[in-house]
Amino acid sequence: MDPVLPLSPGRAERHGFEYYRHGTLSLYAALNTRTGEIVGQTVPRHTSQAFIEFLTDVLASQPRRKEIHVIVDNLSAHKTKAVDAFLAEHPRMKLHFTPTYSSWLNQVELWFNKIERDLLARGIFTSLPDLARKIRRYIRKYNEHPQPIRWVYNDPTRRITIDSAVTSH
Repeated sequence: MDPVLPLSPGRAERHGFEYYRHGTLSLYAALNTRTGEIVGQTVPRHTSQAFIEFLTDVLASQPRRKEIHVIVDNLSAHKTKAVDAFLAEHPRMKLHFTPTYSSWLNQVELWFNKIERDLLARGIFTSLPDLARKIRRYIRKYNEHPQPIRWVYNDPTRRITIDSAVTSH
């Protein structure tokens, strides 16, 4: 991407008109809601084999006896026979799928939004290896001071429960 052109009086920040795309990279990320830490891995494409390698990294990062619950979207790479076989070999890992079009329910999506704002939207990357290196560095720096997820209900009477009234739009 072209360098960001500087701000000046009366002129907003902007990019040059020329743009060269070096390719794309996929990012798998898992958020530990208790610690706030991210386990991340960049891959050339979202494949079931890449997903299994990522799940292996997640397993290695967690205590051996703890159950691991992973919330994922409905990407086909998450639902293959190879993934099913991996999960059968690792029964302490459970996948939970978000309903279609509701990935916003998944808390790691907030972190994806953060890395987009902090790094990707205004970043300059000269190649895919450069992009991957900068993403890994961002994750390392983020994990130096992770923020755990704290669920706060200011008004307990407004919690969603099984008996809650159905809402409409």
